[in-house]
Amino acid sequence: MSGLTAIRPAVAEAAVAVARPTSRGYWGKVIRRVLRDPTAVVCLVLLIGIILAAVLAPWVSPDDPYKTSMLRRLKPPLSPGHLLGTDELGRDMLSRLIYGGRVSLSMGLVPVALATLMGGMLGVCAGYFGRHVNAVIMRIVDVFYAFPSVLLAVAMAGALGAGIVNSLISLTLVFIPPIARVAESVTTQVRNQDFVEAARATGASSMRIIVQHVLANVAGPILTYAASLVSVAIIIASGLSFLGLGASPPIADWGLMLNTLRQAIYVAPINAVLPGVMIFIASVSFNLLSDSFRGAMDTRA
Repeated sequence: MSGLTAIRPAVAEAAVAVARPTSRGYWGKVIRRVLRDPTAVVCLVLLIGIILAAVLAPWVSPDDPYKTSMLRRLKPPLSPGHLLGTDELGRDMLSRLIYGGRVSLSMGLVPVALATLMGGMLGVCAGYFGRHVNAVIMRIVDVFYAFPSVLLAVAMAGALGAGIVNSLISLTLVFIPPIARVAESVTTQVRNQDFVEAARATGASSMRIIVQHVLANVAGPILTYAASLVSVAIIIASGLSFLGLGASPPIADWGLMLNTLRQAIYVAPINAVLPGVMIFIASVSFNLLSDSFRGAMDTRA
């Protein structure tokens, strides 16, 4: 017994030493690799600009986004007092796009964040405990994989009813299965590593091992994959608003703006495509930035 007591501190130190790749030094190197990627830097600057404009919308928007005027409807870009023109009700397009970023970005970030929390927990539990726990959780996840994500989101939003809150709920449920699958896969690879076995040898509980050792090593791949889903969430949320299942008038939302301006595509084509351009820029920026993080985290590269 005294021999085991003497060995346990050394085993604990070995576990900590093996788990060090996910320390601050590692993440510092990842961030430096990302910042050396010109594409990632451009995407990061664009996203910071869009997010800041959305957060500071009351102070940076040039006009009231809900102020209508039939006398100034569908004015082209660069019109006096309207840098990007006006929409079908005479509302300032730039102000609508800035305020629309609040809703569209929230519809992209909030469901992914909630799905990462819930799906990550399910996946880590399934991967760590294995056997019956894994079978139950992953079979439920497989049921959701029988349907395409877009179709599943439309079906859930239609069943719950139109509205931003119901859209958030439906998108969260759509993204839980893929995140749970990724979390289960990386946790299965980590649970048999030496530092986890060393932690078990010290008598640490399963909860302590998961929190202190497993999560530290699987959080990176899970968060990187979740970041790539933000672009998908923005596109699906815009599609729901376009179909009338998301935001409702007169809320400023990029997908809803596409719907209301589609009838003016031949009269004011530039005005009609501006919301689509914002959806494209935001979704592509999130996608390319997540790809850059994935490449920076690949130590073999």
